[in-house]
Amino acid sequence: MFNKEILLITLFTGCCIIGNGQKKELPHYNRFVDIAGTIGKDQGSVAGSYVYNWRLGQNRKFEMGIGARFTSYSGTKKDFITAPAKLARTATFPFIIVFAGQQEKNFDTLTVQHPFTNSLNLSANLGYHLSSRLYAGINIDVIGFSFGKKTNAVFISNGVTVTEPAAKVTPFNLLLTGDNDLGSLNSEFFLKYNLNDQWSVRGIYQFLFSEYKTTTVKQNAPDGTVNDRFRNKVNSFGLGVSYSIK
Repeated sequence: MFNKEILLITLFTGCCIIGNGQKKELPHYNRFVDIAGTIGKDQGSVAGSYVYNWRLGQNRKFEMGIGARFTSYSGTKKDFITAPAKLARTATFPFIIVFAGQQEKNFDTLTVQHPFTNSLNLSANLGYHLSSRLYAGINIDVIGFSFGKKTNAVFISNGVTVTEPAAKVTPFNLLLTGDNDLGSLNSEFFLKYNLNDQWSVRGIYQFLFSEYKTTTVKQNAPDGTVNDRFRNKVNSFGLGVSYSIK
């Protein structure tokens, strides 16, 4: 199974191939603020971001830059699965992990009754102008922190169910590729349509990692590893609105 970074890059490259020439010269940078919402089965997210991209190339159709994004995720009775890569995958080397098999024998489940996480992360951004109005882009959170209140959960290991009264949000987020990632990280593939010089709308396909830690119970893996990190992987669609800062 391809992980979120590889799929985003593949989709983005496909869009670039169909791009056509740009008649109007673009400025050297693109700054904008954005608000987005996505929805999936019994879960959803809202995100606000600021992005600064540099326009590259002779026609300045490519964009690359950084941003800051605040993401709030919530759901109802969601399953969080064993998170550490060494337990979840057969290989953990960066990028190679994309092709590694899943070790389902090591999977325990933390069912969080009402997950709610808030994350502030720095993001990396890429984009390409398909035309004067249509733009394709990808972004992914790189590093940051998360917070949220403790909540009730149910821990299931080898068919045994135990109550976890104080599951908490994993506080530190870091992009390390695939299941090597730590914490809660948001990423998007999107198409943006420019309504005018400043306002745009986006169609979004989102990959979101959300992570909780246990406090009173632990997973004891077959290899002796003691684990307290559990992850929910969200795939959802949504819409966004952007405002360009001139």
